[in-house]
Amino acid sequence: MNLSYFIAKRISFKRTGGFTGTIHRIAVASVAIGIAISLISFMILGGFQNEISNKVFSFTGHFQVMRFMSGNAFEESPTTKKSDFFRDYASQDYIVHVQTFAHKAGLLKGDNEVEGVLMKGVGPEFDTLAFRNSIKKGRFIQFSDSSASNEVLLSAKIANKLLLDVGDRVTIYFVQDPPRFRRLEIVGLYETLLENFDDKIIIGDIQTIRNLNGWTEDQVGGFEVFVKDSKKLENYVDPLYEVLDYDLKLVKVTDKYMEIFDWLHLLNNNVYIFLGLILFVAAFNMVSILFILIMERTQMIGILKALGARNSQIRKIFVWNGIRIIGRGMLIGNALALGFGWLQDKYRLIPLDPENYYMSFVPIYWNWPVFIILNILVLIVTSLVLFLPAMVISNIQPIKSIRFD
Repeated sequence: MNLSYFIAKRISFKRTGGFTGTIHRIAVASVAIGIAISLISFMILGGFQNEISNKVFSFTGHFQVMRFMSGNAFEESPTTKKSDFFRDYASQDYIVHVQTFAHKAGLLKGDNEVEGVLMKGVGPEFDTLAFRNSIKKGRFIQFSDSSASNEVLLSAKIANKLLLDVGDRVTIYFVQDPPRFRRLEIVGLYETLLENFDDKIIIGDIQTIRNLNGWTEDQVGGFEVFVKDSKKLENYVDPLYEVLDYDLKLVKVTDKYMEIFDWLHLLNNNVYIFLGLILFVAAFNMVSILFILIMERTQMIGILKALGARNSQIRKIFVWNGIRIIGRGMLIGNALALGFGWLQDKYRLIPLDPENYYMSFVPIYWNWPVFIILNILVLIVTSLVLFLPAMVISNIQPIKSIRFD
């Protein structure tokens, strides 16, 4: 057996009591708390980014394709499903799904109030599976092959303002010349907790907008494109441009709703700074604790030197001791973090104010590659700093150290 490792085991906190045992336990606790807080931070950060991004993407797709227009109007200039892009998109293996949409502004009239809204018309190809988590009450609209559906989804926020609920009928007046109106039945309420959608958008049949605008059956406002990897949108920009018709433009959703995704990006910086501070504190604690252990074991070091032990062998004793401390701390820290994550993910114990955080609970995201990298990083950094206090051992003289009290 390796002599240094054998001695390190003999002086570990399980085999010693008093001051040494206390120091070991403090060291283990500091590492455990640091790794647990780091993992929980990345769980929550990933949860926020994943939940909010999915809410936006389920509503808009990853990219939007539409005709070039002057100005910044709410309504789109019509394009056609006969375009080369829509007919051939299935041949592009990175495109998962494409759905049509169109917008039209109007005034929604309740019993006592009127609310300005933007009706988003969608077709039968709309991805209801991705959107289902946002449906708070009722169901999604059903489409008819022969005529426009008179069903509509309202946001819970708009419904509360107008004192409406599922099953109510409502009148919407569309802004055009001459003004026109439609009687619609509310079949569901959605809630994303994102002001960009909940404050103004209702969801209806795209055929209703076609009829109001005098469009043909193949005309739409644009296409929403879903790609394979939402975290690598920049990689798909050039390939998509290559398959677009000359009169179509590409809009990346992360650019269209820049304020949301910039906020999510800023959260990254906070967590990285926090991680840096935790690594610094953990490294500083390990150096301090190892210095204390070396001071307490000065007589042992002197005796080992007197018996012919080399400085490198004695240094390894304390390095092994430090690694054992780090290992125990990391195991406890991972257990605490994963336990907290599981409880929060399953039972949602910690609530949030949706007005400020866009969701009603603290979200958890299980990003295992990041967890593994974080553990490796903590292990490497804290292990490397163990060699700094161990260098002091070479300056300890056997005669003085044996007399040390």
